[in-house]
Amino acid sequence: MTLDLTDQTILVTGASRGIGRAIALALADAGATVAVHYGRSREAAREVAAACGPDAHPLQADLSVLDATDRLVPDAIERFGRLDGLVLNAGVARPTPLDADTADWDEAWTDTMHVNLRAPELLCRHALAHFREHGGGRIVSVASRAAFRGDTPDYMTYAASKAGLVALTRSVARGFGEDGVTAFTIAPGFTRTEMAQDFIDEYGEAHVTSDLALDELTEPDDVAPLVTFLLSGHADHATGTTIDVNAGSYVH
Repeated sequence: MTLDLTDQTILVTGASRGIGRAIALALADAGATVAVHYGRSREAAREVAAACGPDAHPLQADLSVLDATDRLVPDAIERFGRLDGLVLNAGVARPTPLDADTADWDEAWTDTMHVNLRAPELLCRHALAHFREHGGGRIVSVASRAAFRGDTPDYMTYAASKAGLVALTRSVARGFGEDGVTAFTIAPGFTRTEMAQDFIDEYGEAHVTSDLALDELTEPDDVAPLVTFLLSGHADHATGTTIDVNAGSYVH
């Protein structure tokens, strides 16, 4: 089977590092034109765009800010002329300990929900309108195993936001199939990225891998091929599904 995305333009959020970077590179390797979104890591995003080929381009937007989020998809369409796919990968994981004061607690919940759930909702709003006008499109959301099994007490907000992302993606799949839109969710577990490193540093890699069926952490490159496959059109009848990429953490 050949995954040929040469006729597709795909926006990947949080593409300057980690899972997003691996996805952007995999999509480009399959021939896609990639819009490389980043929040703060401008130079890293430029490096990813350069590696994705001459047609790729970095696009900046702070997904914790409403106006910036609202402009991202229109900016991508203006830059590239079209959009065929959207990968909702960007996310944050801020600890919210019970003993935090209310102001800090509220700030962490608000920021996490905006980046992990409200931003995808706003991006989907624009992408879906574009897809309906142009015969369809595909959306892949990068959620988390935490959406299904919960997380540690300090990261309840992260788990809740990712559960919302799963429900959003399934709603898109149910509601827009007649418009040619398909939507899928990937649910990684701990993946060796900068975002997971703080937890690994605090608890140790042995703790992180202790409940896995495999004896090693998932890598970003373990996730990226599945996203490429879902965007290829070969899996459209799996719309609405969630694929676990978490080293068997549910079956250990």
